[in-house]
Amino acid sequence: MRHIIISLFLLSMVFAGTVHSRIYKWVDEDGRTHMGDKPPKTRGFNEIEVIVNVIPSPKSPAKGAAATTAAQQKPAASGKNVIMYSAEWCGVCTRARRYFNANNIPFTEYDIDKSTKGRREYRKLGGRGVPIILVDKHRLDGFSTHSFQHAYQKP
Repeated sequence: MRHIIISLFLLSMVFAGTVHSRIYKWVDEDGRTHMGDKPPKTRGFNEIEVIVNVIPSPKSPAKGAAATTAAQQKPAASGKNVIMYSAEWCGVCTRARRYFNANNIPFTEYDIDKSTKGRREYRKLGGRGVPIILVDKHRLDGFSTHSFQHAYQKP
């Protein structure tokens, strides 16, 4: 019986990425906000876009070392120093890393789970989540292309 449950769980995980559902949001007559997978019978609802966070399994840098990318070896176009405190399991960190690499933005990355130095500096920053991205002295908690571009292009 246990093997059947484990098999069903694993099978559900395989097909989890293929499921597409719609989420609706509406406010009732009393001003309470509701969300559900079926629209209300009345009008006045919005369909919510759901973005699924998929976490690929990236290759890990050497134990305790900062990750090095080809982009790091090129001089910074803006002359800005970019440091990212991340974790291997973090999907937002993966998105930031891909953005930096795709745009040839040199950066230094510290995995707070694997790098002693990275963990120490993360704690000094009062880190409560990843990624924390430093663009010179400007700090970003999390990652969005808009916020990063604003900090990276700021004089």
